Order: sequence, then structure tokens, then C-alpha cells
Amino acid sequence: MPPFRFHPGTQPLLISMPHVGTYLPPALAARLSDSARQVPDTDWHLERLYDFAVGLGASVLAATHSRYVIDLNRDPSGASLYPGQNVTGLCPVDDFDDQPLYRDPQDLPSEAEIAERRDALWQPYHQQLQTELARLKTRHGRVVLWDAHSIRSVLPRFFEGKLPDLNLGSADGASCDPALSAALLAIAQSASGYTAVLNGRFKGGFITRQYGQPAQGIHAIQLEMTQCSYMQETLPFDYLPAVAAGIQPHLRRMVEAALAFAQR
Repeated sequence: MPPFRFHPGTQPLLISMPHVGTYLPPALAARLSDSARQVPDTDWHLERLYDFAVGLGASVLAATHSRYVIDLNRDPSGASLYPGQNVTGLCPVDDFDDQPLYRDPQDLPSEAEIAERRDALWQPYHQQLQTELARLKTRHGRVVLWDAHSIRSVLPRFFEGKLPDLNLGSADGASCDPALSAALLAIAQSASGYTAVLNGRFKGGFITRQYGQPAQGIHAIQLEMTQCSYMQETLPFDYLPAVAAGIQPHLRRMVEAALAFAQR
């Protein structure tokens, strides 16, 4: 199984999907609990939800392996992105409900195994990110990196109550031009029936913070969406076309605005 799927685009927009992967190597799957093998914390169906992106000329990079193997949106050193807050790690040992992933505590990944996963999966994904950003920047002079995510709308481990539907993150303004985040927030807030916030609980993960360099013409933004906006949040995690049809036009407007910003 290759570490990612990649579609090279023609326009100055790269959409990254680091948590859409569902593949578990068989030897690892055998060590996991029954519930963990269902990979419930996947950012399900984002490639389908963003199926308009290729038509806009965007490049799309999507992970193949589950975040339970390695989390591509975490610092490779294992340092927390939100110090003092409850988070999952680079190679998670528990799920979003704070339940153990591994059947036996003796099966937890060793430092050597973590290093192997980092070399085999984390590094290739990030190398592709860097290569494509450099290509688009050289060709167009400016590029937007859109880091696409989704999550269950209610997760007491991480936040109280229900999460806003559209959670934009710009690392508190450090990862992109404020004009870009303001334009995206305006579109999100105008979406009737949905709620939106900028730099709330989710300010952007490692990818947004690492690659967003607005002074150098690379603008990164993260969108964390509630899964109830387009899919069934519990097993079997089905895509709901009629529900998705409500949010997808607003999502497309946001992506188009990001592209227009990059093309200015």
C-alpha cells in the first residue's frame, strides 16, 4: 500500500487530506481492539465531499493509512500541538473516546517501531507536500495549502458541547494572510443553517503551522468540519448525499475563494 494518493493540479492550490486513510497493515490490525479496527476516528469521505476540487485545477494529496498507524498532522518529534490540552499522539495508543487501541499493553509501539512508521509513511507524505508546494510556488508565485479535516460533532474528550460546523484555523493568524482567513470566515458565517469559527478549538495542526509561510507566498489554512454536516457519525459511517448537498456548495465557495486569493 503506497503512503498516499496524489493528483497534480494546474492551479496554485494544494488540498491535503492527512486523515482520510483507512488502511491498517494486517500485523498491526491483529494487535488492535475490535473497535479500533473499525478506524472510527477517520476523516471519512472527504475525497468525495471535495470531488469538485480536481475540476478547479487543485492538486490533491490524500493519505492511505489510518491515523492509528501514524498521524501525519502531528509533530514528528511527538511534541504536543496543544500543550496542556488532551490530544492524541504521533502514533496513537487511544482513540477519541479515550479508549485503548491495543488489546495488550505489551503491544504498544516501541520507539523503534514509531521511527519505522515515521520513515515509511510520515516522511513520504510530507516530502510530497513540500515538493508540490515548491512546484506551485515556482510556477505561480503564490500558493494556498488547504488542510482538509472532519470530526464527530460531539467529543467530550476534546471540547464541551457541540463543535461549530466549520472550524477554520490559521495558527492564530500566523499561517496565512488575514485577508484570506477573513474572506473564508465570511463565507462560512453566511452559510445558512451552519455555524462557523476562526481559531477556536482547532487552530490548525502541524501541517498548517509548519508550511504556512505567508511572507514567502505560502498561505496555509485548516478546515475542520463536523461530520454530521455530510455523513453518519456512527457505524457504518455512511456518506449521506442529501445531507452533503447542503454543505457542499458553501465548501466549494470557500475553496474557490482560496484559489482566487492565490491567483491574485
